Amino acid sequence: MVEDWLALMGTMNGAVRDLRAASPDVMKAFSDMARAAHGGEALDAKTKELVALAISVAVRCDPCIAYHAEGAVKQGASRAEVSETLAMAVYMGAGPSVMYAAKALEAVDQIVAREAPMP
Repeated sequence: MVEDWLALMGTMNGAVRDLRAASPDVMKAFSDMARAAHGGEALDAKTKELVALAISVAVRCDPCIAYHAEGAVKQGASRAEVSETLAMAVYMGAGPSVMYAAKALEAVDQIVAREAPMP
């Protein structure tokens, strides 16, 4: 079954917005932590998104896969770079990670198709 990763992100955006309204202090702290994790200079933004995508696969978080697939694409990750990253996630996570790696690659392909200029 092919998932609609773009629709998933749309649904989650609304759900997270509701959570932010219901628990603003916790969500502000989470946003601050996200900004801090994306800071620093030792790793570039693309590498950080690829690491996050691999972890998303390992922890089996569909919305995380969608958002970090999008982040990796926006940071210029190629399909080959995504594939090698997912290979490491599979290696570290065994069988269940194979299934989620397939989902992550599907999400990247959908996002790339959305970003592609129309002929």
